[in-house]
Amino acid sequence: MPRILVIDDEQSILSTLHEILEYEKFRVDDARDGAEGLKLAREHHYDAILCDIKMPKMDGLEVLNQLLSFTETPVIMISGHGTIETAVEAIRKGAYDYIAKPLDLNRLLVTLRNAMDKGRLVNETKQLRKKVGMNYEMVGESDAMNGIWEIIKKVAPTDARVLITGGNGTGKELVARHIHALSNRADGPFVEVNCAAIPSELIESNLFGHEKGSFTSAVKQHKGDFEQADGGTIFLDEIGDMSLSAQSKVLRALQENKITRVGGEKEISVDVRVIAATNKNLKEEILNKNFREDLYHRLSVIIIDVPPLVKRIEDIPLLVRHFIGQYCNQQGKPMLDVDEDAMEELKNMKWTGNIRELKNVAERLVILCEGRVSSEVIRRYANPLY
Repeated sequence: MPRILVIDDEQSILSTLHEILEYEKFRVDDARDGAEGLKLAREHHYDAILCDIKMPKMDGLEVLNQLLSFTETPVIMISGHGTIETAVEAIRKGAYDYIAKPLDLNRLLVTLRNAMDKGRLVNETKQLRKKVGMNYEMVGESDAMNGIWEIIKKVAPTDARVLITGGNGTGKELVARHIHALSNRADGPFVEVNCAAIPSELIESNLFGHEKGSFTSAVKQHKGDFEQADGGTIFLDEIGDMSLSAQSKVLRALQENKITRVGGEKEISVDVRVIAATNKNLKEEILNKNFREDLYHRLSVIIIDVPPLVKRIEDIPLLVRHFIGQYCNQQGKPMLDVDEDAMEELKNMKWTGNIRELKNVAERLVILCEGRVSSEVIRRYANPLY
């Protein structure tokens, strides 16, 4: 049952709202002044709050300010002495809506339900972000990981371009996402581009967009990844696989902060932070004429090398428990215990697939095992190629 808090110094208003809202299947708490209302709001969770503006002891707008400092519950202001200026001020300060007295009960009920729908949406979004954030958590306490964390914390608040190097499955994307999350652009978009997965003839259209009719299948205008990342971060994964033609256009975008859509003539300004990653040795690619040296120097202001898992074996127990806990939680299974000898077996594996391979092993163990994970279980299930 939704729970509503009504803050008003008029007993008649409190009684009327209490009766109507309870009839509509709401649970209602009353407060005769702002101080009492704030106390109740701190002690209980409410789905919405109705607050009068003109009250003794504490003005309703001050109550609103204090409410918004500790709760995200939508607040609807009500008043019989209000003006347009008062309503505008209440909305500006963060009120969900403003309703004048005498109250139109139909409008009040509609506003209440809309406010609660918004509150539920905000909570669902927060939970989803938390769930997504769990999927991108960086785990490790080795010297290598601590070194990476130190670099991330220093470079994230700047707009410096970062080149992340390392083998497949080492976690280059996680590093990029954490740089973005700790940056001043965290509220902006994070656009990931897998340069290896896009055909060379389409990568320019994907990156910079195209105008309608610029080629056979261009049936409408398309904004490219650089435009979509405006105000945020673009992550160019496996940039070593990008064609030389696309490299030259990326270089221009980095130099001028402007792009031109395929088939277009207008220059479009973009405000984008570029983070790139590769599993290739770009210096060798430059010698082999496969990568532009000038682009390399533009991208590599900061270089972060992510080590393979065999170079940070002390992190394996943490990673195993993290992934097993994650999959047990997802599947509603009790946590698996891993024996010490089983953990030693895991630490001695080759891990050619790095973190990605370890994550797959953890999921396999959660699906196939019950209770404890022994060394025999590891030899049976952990890695068919081991």
